[in-house]
Amino acid sequence: MNLVNRLMVSVLQLFPKGLVKPFAMRYVAGESLDDAVRVVRSFNLKNMMATVDVLGENVTTKEEAFAAVKAGDEVLHEIDENRLDANLSIKPTQFGIRIDEAFCHSNVKWLLEIARGYHSFVRIDMEDSSTTSATLKLYERLRSDGFENVGIVIQAYMRRSEEDVKRLVDKKVNVRLCKGIYIEPDEVAFRDREEVRRNYLRLLKMLFDARCYVAIATHDDFLVEAAYRYIQKMNLQKFAYEFQMLYGVRMKLRDRIVADGHRMRIYVPFGQQWYAYSMRRFKENPQIAPHVLRALFSSS
Repeated sequence: MNLVNRLMVSVLQLFPKGLVKPFAMRYVAGESLDDAVRVVRSFNLKNMMATVDVLGENVTTKEEAFAAVKAGDEVLHEIDENRLDANLSIKPTQFGIRIDEAFCHSNVKWLLEIARGYHSFVRIDMEDSSTTSATLKLYERLRSDGFENVGIVIQAYMRRSEEDVKRLVDKKVNVRLCKGIYIEPDEVAFRDREEVRRNYLRLLKMLFDARCYVAIATHDDFLVEAAYRYIQKMNLQKFAYEFQMLYGVRMKLRDRIVADGHRMRIYVPFGQQWYAYSMRRFKENPQIAPHVLRALFSSS
């Protein structure tokens, strides 16, 4: 059945974007910053935090990278102006890391200075393995520049992640720990679900033991329950960690975590590039494809 659902996702990509959009918006706040502000405010009212992502990646010109910096600046301004409990997430390839690493560093540094003025925080997302080393180098350089309002992401399915965490824990990193979503070769990433889970918990314990602030980013019930046990055993205070989930995913689990007294932050993407992002979400959750197709055909 899973294979059939994946085939249905492929069929979805043949439909005009306009037809798919209402279903795609399950995972995206909207096309405008106003949409993101509205969604973040709704989460704040439910006692949830947010991190805002301006959709887009892999820019090829410096002009596009400068536009990303400007968009990030606007997000930080709106967060402050509207007194939202939120921060900003950015992708290095959107800020020019493939063009020139020094150029990317300059762009992100400029944005962090703006964020510091707002007493705000910026999370540097992790992308595919071709940029892992450059992204960690960028993060470490920014920390050396004196920025404390910046965090990084570690992907548990990457074979290198344990060594990366060992190197980073002395810096008392603020890290989002996730499984990882990019398709990688066997020599780079674990493929087996149980291997990924074991590595996730190994890294989580390492980070907790080092008293690092951890954003536990997962939609996996097994990992949530294991994290609960770690938190209880280590007697961690609620401001020493948070849970994170994607907008539109596992809402019942999300609400249960909040009801259990844990802090929750929702990843809220918005922007003109909603189609590529939502299709990636469909591919990760192919079981919803039949419902989308049924609705499309019934409305046609």
